[in-house]
Amino acid sequence: MNDKLNFRKQKMMRTVLLSLTPIIIFSVYNYGLRVLTLLIVITITGTAAEYLWEKHYKNKASEAIFVTCILYTMTLPPSIPYWIALTGIIFGVIFGKMSFGGFGRNVFNPALVGRAFIYINFPNPMTIVWNEAASGFTGGFSTYLTAGIDAVSEATPMIAYNYTGEIMGLNSLIMGNIPGAIGESYKILIILAAIYLIYTKTASLEIMLGCLIGFFSVGTFMHYIYDGIAPIYGMMMGGFLFGTVFMATDPISAAKTKKGKWLFGIIIGLVTVLIRALSLFNGGMMFAILMGNTFAPIIDHFIREAEKRKKSKAVAV
Repeated sequence: MNDKLNFRKQKMMRTVLLSLTPIIIFSVYNYGLRVLTLLIVITITGTAAEYLWEKHYKNKASEAIFVTCILYTMTLPPSIPYWIALTGIIFGVIFGKMSFGGFGRNVFNPALVGRAFIYINFPNPMTIVWNEAASGFTGGFSTYLTAGIDAVSEATPMIAYNYTGEIMGLNSLIMGNIPGAIGESYKILIILAAIYLIYTKTASLEIMLGCLIGFFSVGTFMHYIYDGIAPIYGMMMGGFLFGTVFMATDPISAAKTKKGKWLFGIIIGLVTVLIRALSLFNGGMMFAILMGNTFAPIIDHFIREAEKRKKSKAVAV
């Protein structure tokens, strides 16, 4: 019986889990104990979905499911109804991962597939209802939620800028005491996690730098030509940094070749700016990464073909 409950061991996933731990703790401080209960319920549900699917095919579930569930939770508003959150994780696991053949075969990041599904189908709780961040020594550790669900109408920095032109102070954006998705707020912890993941060779430095280059170059152009927001502020708003560090670098759905990783990251950064500037969506990182996932196999294919032709010419000479 115990053998059936074992998970497929993945050391890399444990490293990611460790890097996420400080972010989870701060998220509870920022928005209340509901973050923790939401995380637990989502993880149980997502793990059960993968376990039951794999059991049917006499396979083991992978430890990657824990990372998927946590990353998915970190992208949600703190007061998201439980049933909507659970709908998203089930959809993401089944249609973003298991329907492709399980771990190692998914084309898209399953956490983002789940988020995109509820973002499109339940736009109000995903785009309008936000919680004010906690303050004081104990913060959210002493309360279930930093504001009652019926009384929440805070604007995130991105929404405030899009509708009023107001730009929140850089210090507040970095320190994370702002309304927003659960795990995207405290930028310092995200940057420290990036350093740790790069140091342990768990996440791709090329993809992260590519995202920054793509965002900064197009963001700078939009800033001076179309009077858009300065790139440094844009990077600190929304889920760009969190997506760059944890979502874009997913080793399964990202580009695999070294040159491909650079191009993959640049495309994500570039598309994020364009979606923010030219569409009705306040964010853009989610759709940019899913678009990058779509083109990742094509990018790798053409890069490998180009390298083969280059080697063939070298041999011929």
